[in-house]
Amino acid sequence: MNELAEDLPEREFQLFRQLMYRATGVALTEAKKTLVVGRLSSRLRQLGISDYAAYYRYVTQGEDPDELQRLIDVLTTHETYFFREERHFQWLAQWARQRATAALRLWSAACSSGEEVWTMAMVLADTLGTAARWSILGSDISAQVVEQARKAHYEDARTRGLPDTMRRRYCLKGVGSQEGTFLIDRALRDHAEFEVRNLLESPPDLQPFDVIFLRNVMIYFDPVTKKKVIENLLTQLKPEGFLVVGHSESLNGLTTDMVAVQPTIYRRGDRG
Repeated sequence: MNELAEDLPEREFQLFRQLMYRATGVALTEAKKTLVVGRLSSRLRQLGISDYAAYYRYVTQGEDPDELQRLIDVLTTHETYFFREERHFQWLAQWARQRATAALRLWSAACSSGEEVWTMAMVLADTLGTAARWSILGSDISAQVVEQARKAHYEDARTRGLPDTMRRRYCLKGVGSQEGTFLIDRALRDHAEFEVRNLLESPPDLQPFDVIFLRNVMIYFDPVTKKKVIENLLTQLKPEGFLVVGHSESLNGLTTDMVAVQPTIYRRGDRG
């Protein structure tokens, strides 16, 4: 093959920006051009494609119907860790304690590689026990990270934020060929399921959720996309359910259906 041109022409960059926006709602800024080059160049080399225009045609003209999903996997950001923004999990424990006898359903709507889901599971197990009736759905637009989350198997280097007590209680230390890794305990894995979902698409009718976590993803959306995503999520939230967003995010101007009960924690309806 011809050597890959390192420079991404402006025309092709704009085409990829538009494609990502249509497919995912993610608004890639001009400042992300270097990131796009870095992530796409390795994919082009894998395919033996020598220029970005040819790759754009490859993605959009259906030569491989799965390539759009691979592009999304490559260009979406999945920075996460256990107990990120810990105050939310302190609130979750308090909330769950007040509903100890109820069947609880939670959704991590941008779960990335799963650390958020497993943190939620550890909190609920600690608060209610693993025999209680609670379940968590984890979803993400990236099939690659959803598969990693489903496996619940991590390198020891991924323990950032995970208290030693929680690790000892809910994680299985790898031995032999698995040394240097850990696996989330089966008692937690039995309470969770994972799906690839696009938040721009209206979700199918599901049993509604008590709590939805949508954290640190709206920062990648413009106002129009944010409103669409929130509208879609609220169709899946119980009448007095809660929506939790990231500490740098807000629902101001996006919906009149939710009332803040704490910063970044919102309840449907008018009661705190």
